[in-house]
Amino acid sequence: MPSHLPGLYAVTPDGPSAPELLDRVGRSLSAGVRLLQYRAKPAGDGGIRARAEAARMIAAACRAAGARLIVNDDPALAAAVGADGVHLGRDDGTVAEARAHVGHALVGVSCYDSLERAVQAEAEGADYVAFGAMFPSRVKPAAVRASHELLSQARARLRIPIVAIGGIDLGNAAGVLRAGADAVAVISALYTAPDIGTAVRDFNELIENERRTRLASAPSGTCHP
Repeated sequence: MPSHLPGLYAVTPDGPSAPELLDRVGRSLSAGVRLLQYRAKPAGDGGIRARAEAARMIAAACRAAGARLIVNDDPALAAAVGADGVHLGRDDGTVAEARAHVGHALVGVSCYDSLERAVQAEAEGADYVAFGAMFPSRVKPAAVRASHELLSQARARLRIPIVAIGGIDLGNAAGVLRAGADAVAVISALYTAPDIGTAVRDFNELIENERRTRLASAPSGTCHP
């Protein structure tokens, strides 16, 4: 898999029924989402079965749209539905263990507020790392907070892409990109927006403008993941 990530990294919200979730995902894919993480925390056997079925349907929608799907937390499920990768949290095993399921697919690692964890993840073969929460988050209100300075430090240390997550919206996304993030992971600002398609297009336009500015200001010969 290529190491480059689209600048907009959509993450599915908790709460909607399967039909509503698929509708929201479909609208975001139609509007230009090209990297989507399916995130669900099932309870009991019924929840596990429902998550697997939703993952299969979302995987099919992503393939039809030409988008990549990342499954959160579960390398076995990612492999079972033919996802393009898996994202690992603190308790989800090692990069090597994930590779045993997903092979050369993308493996991302949550690093919270720890540069050391990110350096280790890169050394173990992770394809990207994520820091956050960058801002207060409705999804995880008690999450540890990461700083813009941490993004800058990570950009100086790491060769792999950096994703920022947590409370990111159109009003603050530019700041984390300027600090060093290559992509912004967005949940609520996309999937609870009055118009999901408009939100996707606005994020993509903002990200493209920031990338043009970064490239224009980079010293000759400098490249970014």
